[in-house]
Amino acid sequence: MGSLFTTIIYQPILNLTVFLYGTVGFGDLGIAIIVMTILVRAALLPLSLKMARSQRAMAELAPEVERLKAAHKGNAAAQSEAVVKLYKEKGVSVFGGCLPLLLQLPILIGVYRVFLNIFKPETVGLLYGFVPHPEVINHLTLGLLDISRSNPVLAILAGIAQFFQARIAMANQPKSPQTAALNQQMTYLLPVMIIVFSWNLPAGLAVYWIATSVWSIGEQLYLRRRSGILAP
Repeated sequence: MGSLFTTIIYQPILNLTVFLYGTVGFGDLGIAIIVMTILVRAALLPLSLKMARSQRAMAELAPEVERLKAAHKGNAAAQSEAVVKLYKEKGVSVFGGCLPLLLQLPILIGVYRVFLNIFKPETVGLLYGFVPHPEVINHLTLGLLDISRSNPVLAILAGIAQFFQARIAMANQPKSPQTAALNQQMTYLLPVMIIVFSWNLPAGLAVYWIATSVWSIGEQLYLRRRSGILAP
């Protein structure tokens, strides 16, 4: 499994990062990380739109789901069957709402491993033949920030960016009694988790998280202005 993860996730992210570092990044790893984040999120955009449609559809069906549960009170099997039937009739995919999140998790793990190993000499052995092989990866971005070390300021900024991204995402979704409490908890819990994780990890990971949160904020604002894009 480890070898499969390396081949499918870790090695492509490593090569993309090093390639961008040696080309459009102009030898600045921080810039390469930001460009890499944009490319990855752009590739996932169709799935993100699908997730947004599924979440909106499920939220709009929430009152009907509650009525079905009340009608089959005390019978969990009947409740589940009725809800699944409703979603099927309305063309709503439950998995469509979580698939992009599941895809982002291995990508995040791959990014984490890249930032831990990218400065090691043996990493060159995993580069593809067409990728420029730099003799050394510069630790500094913009000539000031060492992204090979942890940075509390960037860790806090990553948490703040995640907080605003979650708030905007919640505002874009119709109110649903099923998810309101959970969303409220995650709005505050996830930023704290991001800060804790980023506090002692290479700052490159915080740069990635800030970039992906900013992308998500822009994506959510776009969806808010063009709500018609969420229509099936």
